[in-house]
Amino acid sequence: MRTHDGKRLHSTSAPRTRAVLVGAEVSSFHSPWSAEDSLRELALLADTAGLEVVGSIYQKLDQPFPKHFIGPGKVREVAELRERTGAGLVIFDDELSPAQTRNLEEDLQVGVLDRTALILDIFAQHARTHEGRLQVELAQYNYMLPRLRRQWSHLERQAGTGGGTSAGGVVGLRGPGETQLEIDRRLIDQRIALLKEQLADVHRHRELYRERRKSSGVPVIALVGYTNAGKSTLLNALSGADVLAEDQLFATLDPTTRQVTLPGNHQVLLTDTVGFIQKLPTQLVAAFRATLEEINQADLLLHVVDLTHPNAQEHAQTVEKTLEELGVSRKPTLTVLNKVDKLDGIDPSEVGTLAAEMGLPSDVIAVSAQRGWGLDLLGERIVAALAEAMVALDVMIPYQRNDLVSLWHRRGVIDREEYVSEGTHIHGRIPHALAQQFERFVR
Repeated sequence: MRTHDGKRLHSTSAPRTRAVLVGAEVSSFHSPWSAEDSLRELALLADTAGLEVVGSIYQKLDQPFPKHFIGPGKVREVAELRERTGAGLVIFDDELSPAQTRNLEEDLQVGVLDRTALILDIFAQHARTHEGRLQVELAQYNYMLPRLRRQWSHLERQAGTGGGTSAGGVVGLRGPGETQLEIDRRLIDQRIALLKEQLADVHRHRELYRERRKSSGVPVIALVGYTNAGKSTLLNALSGADVLAEDQLFATLDPTTRQVTLPGNHQVLLTDTVGFIQKLPTQLVAAFRATLEEINQADLLLHVVDLTHPNAQEHAQTVEKTLEELGVSRKPTLTVLNKVDKLDGIDPSEVGTLAAEMGLPSDVIAVSAQRGWGLDLLGERIVAALAEAMVALDVMIPYQRNDLVSLWHRRGVIDREEYVSEGTHIHGRIPHALAQQFERFVR
């Protein structure tokens, strides 16, 4: 880069670490993803983490090799690629065992990360709330603990095996008889216990808030979907909020809730949650307890799919599989096909056919959160879906409990209402969370 008078400008930013990516298409894994598509996604993750990808390589396997995950010949190819590109890091597209990571680092003579470690690094960069940072740190320590290595070879023997240094003790370290590894494990165990205590305290506060929210009877809707599907943009479009929405993987890590007014003046709470991604271990998702609780507590899920992505079908399958693993796949769900404004050569009327070819439900809603297309129809479909999930009741509410009549008008659906001598006779539907308040007045 040069100035207007021709002088060269030198970048003041630190050079990005160069990385080589390694993938494997393992037939026994039965993944719908090809190795090339998965590596393209890994490259996006690496870029999000601030790395410069300088090469990639993959191997087709029936089963992973126990020692290096890939075969010995492919390890030599990776070493040659690393030397040729000057990469300072090798990233594998699958989770490696501690032994595989250690073997690879010894043979490649360079740092090795797996996909899980890379995602954890991105999580650490993007966590903005106190709870989010605690959750990420806990996940990192849980990942790190079984992977501690003997980095202090001069201290591997027991410190304090005798009274003098000749017996194996090291000056200043004799006494307790612990290796450095044991000390590190003990410190990490203590840190994990502290983080769990702090998160439990945050959880108690959030439960109090959630109970107050539940007693109000306002329906809760959770946005779920693959990372970068446009969930935050849709939240902003429906609520008029200004939640961070970036064209970047894992831009949202902390749940954000906003109040939204739907057609018919129906009030709902809409929550944005952390995006899912393929090859993300369930225990890593489980670290984000706040997201899981929001999904569990929701009355309705909106599954947002980026229809323009070449792997949209694989994205949708990954989300459905993750929801199933988390035990929430039976919740009422609407599938929202986002970014239809970016479809090239496809008429909007053909979206339903396209969705069917992808194995998605036939009653999808096509929208453009960016341009506001289809949001009115989406609002109507949400109201209808919530009404279907409500409890049908026939009640006689005495006039001295007009507060319950007002509550029903605000939170429920009234099919028939009449005023008689005993009170207000209402036949209609009410959210499950509020039904108990009306049980004593059921006819």
